[in-house]
Amino acid sequence: MKKFQQLAIPYIVWACIMLLLPMLLIAFYSVIQQGNSIVHFKLTLDNYVRFFTDKDFLLILWRSLWIAIKTTIICLLIGYPIAYFISKNSPKIQQILVLAITLPTWINMLVRTYAWIGILSSDGIISSFLGLFGIHTELLYTEAAVLIGMVYNFLPFMILQINTALTKMDKSLLEAAQDLGTNKFQTFWKVIFPLSLPGVVSGITLVFLPAVSSFFIPKLLGGGQFFLIGNVIENQFITVGEWNFGSAISMIMAMIMMLLMMLVRKLEERNKEEK
Repeated sequence: MKKFQQLAIPYIVWACIMLLLPMLLIAFYSVIQQGNSIVHFKLTLDNYVRFFTDKDFLLILWRSLWIAIKTTIICLLIGYPIAYFISKNSPKIQQILVLAITLPTWINMLVRTYAWIGILSSDGIISSFLGLFGIHTELLYTEAAVLIGMVYNFLPFMILQINTALTKMDKSLLEAAQDLGTNKFQTFWKVIFPLSLPGVVSGITLVFLPAVSSFFIPKLLGGGQFFLIGNVIENQFITVGEWNFGSAISMIMAMIMMLLMMLVRKLEERNKEEK
């Protein structure tokens, strides 16, 4: 057993170097500022105070959370029926459909997002199609374009998680429900949906967390006019050069994500206790 435990040592070292050390550096940068010729740096919470006292940054944070919430809801409304349809097919058909869902993810997310610029442009496929019905609207560089890009990129995560929960479900419970005289809607609402909740919760987590911190999707499809918290962090590090303030915002987002993950875990534990 000790030999197998020793095999984990390289992975622990890798995790410390690649994950823990960068987070510690970001946390360190977030609570310091440049000093003078005698003291190179001094500890301060001014970076955090600056963020929470600036209405513009709080507005951007709220906008990011709201966009992530809308993205998650849309992914759930679209992803659940698709996952349910996939789970109702034979194993071979399920493999083909899952492959069709995951196939686009084999292409880099940045490349796929670039493709949407051409699709949503004024002379793109969607605008040309709507023009046939006399509808002329500007889709690119709008909130709708950002939502479309996020839903497109994160929808597979929702579908796969829900599909996994549905396929692992004990089919004998459905037969028991039918024997007790329930109709299809009652079977779904009383049996299928509650049993698929772990997949729904996991899907919500995997969609919401990257959506709230995304920066290149709003940058490309929003045209720089739609600023989210991820863009603020990128701007602080790359353009402005205020690494301390950028680190503070990064730590704030990390804390928000950790709190959300703790909330999700509590919901999962409560769901298991109710079962």
